Amino acid sequence: MQPKIQVGIMFAPSISFQLHGNYINPDDSSVWEGSFKVKRNDDGRVTLDGKDKKINLPFTLMPADEIGSFFELKDVTIGINFHWERKENQSFTGGLKIIEENGHLTAINILPIEDYLKSVISSEMSATSSEELLKAHAVISRSWLLAQIEKGKTLKEQGPQQSLFETENERIRWYDREDHVNFDVCADDHCQRYQGITKASTEAVSKAIDETSGQLLEYDGKICDARYSKCCGGISELFENVWEPIPHPYLQKVTDNDRTPPGYDDNLNTEEIARNWITGSPEAFCNTTDKKVLSQVLNDYDQETFDFYRWKTELSQQDVQKLLKTRVDIDVGDVLDLVPLERGTSGRLIKLKIKGSEKTMTIGKELEIRKAFSDSHLYSSAFVVEKENITESIPQKFIFTGAGWGHGVGLCQIGAAVMGAKGYSYREILSHYFKDAELKKRY
Repeated sequence: MQPKIQVGIMFAPSISFQLHGNYINPDDSSVWEGSFKVKRNDDGRVTLDGKDKKINLPFTLMPADEIGSFFELKDVTIGINFHWERKENQSFTGGLKIIEENGHLTAINILPIEDYLKSVISSEMSATSSEELLKAHAVISRSWLLAQIEKGKTLKEQGPQQSLFETENERIRWYDREDHVNFDVCADDHCQRYQGITKASTEAVSKAIDETSGQLLEYDGKICDARYSKCCGGISELFENVWEPIPHPYLQKVTDNDRTPPGYDDNLNTEEIARNWITGSPEAFCNTTDKKVLSQVLNDYDQETFDFYRWKTELSQQDVQKLLKTRVDIDVGDVLDLVPLERGTSGRLIKLKIKGSEKTMTIGKELEIRKAFSDSHLYSSAFVVEKENITESIPQKFIFTGAGWGHGVGLCQIGAAVMGAKGYSYREILSHYFKDAELKKRY
């Protein structure tokens, strides 16, 4: 029997929703229908419909008839902290749970895992993607989710993991999903994109989910933490270089090709080799401009970004100082240099030294570095920097040239899409990105 999961959808001072069909509160058997607004007031009271009526949280509403019933949440933020962040109304099947946490309200969707996956596949990728890509993504999304649930149980028993090491001149931080203690996963890119039935599924998506139902990736009898990102940039990254320092043998370095790209060394073990890789355009599955493939892989808002394989951005001295202060709370005075200290297998920076006129600071890991130089996130931490317009030893401009989109660990979505278009099976796609992992049916 497939498990049910709880997905955190939105986090706000107030939550407006409309019920399509009758819903029942299991606590008192009351029947709910129509539109409602739950609000957390400044004095901490939680009211219903803005009236002076207190509502007890948490409360849950389950559909009286699951066939044809759904609820709509208003103004859900998607792409949180990313370059295409926006709000939209979203609809969901299953149950609605509202809780209070960390000074705000949280709306949670309760539903069977296979129904959840149908939306994830349509939200993470286009529902018109190739059949083999859809199957591959179904397996990794299912594996990742159940691995996180298992991890969550461990964290509850052992306590939260340390994810910050900080001294006066160094800050090493990584971000994962273990801060979600009141539900299994969130609905945004921080976990997996999930947009309910707002992203209409297709017969092909349903077929991919049904034909891989219960299939998971396993290694040594355990469910694989099957990570994925939009574009690896030509080589995948190691898990421990992005998150906690725990190696996963199935998340090895993978050159996203069926051969070493001619004219390039893919062992990025020196700065010179890494620079040549990042500033070049080596052959790779994910190095594509095929609009037909990309239109199948990228949803509308993702197609706002075309320079995913190699990209460039420019920042002034003032821009860099402001971003460092506002994004990662670092002030080094005038920024004199950005020095790579450690790179991973994909060329992504693990540690970066920021040399300033008043202080020198080292930061890491991957996402902390991406946050430090963008209002949202840089596409990746696989970048090299050129300094220009140097006046009295102070660069007035920094030019970032980078590779890839996302953390680069595990499956490369664009690379996998190209593999699917080339005729690779979903089993071959999975074995390419997850070395020595086995495909198993759990339910």
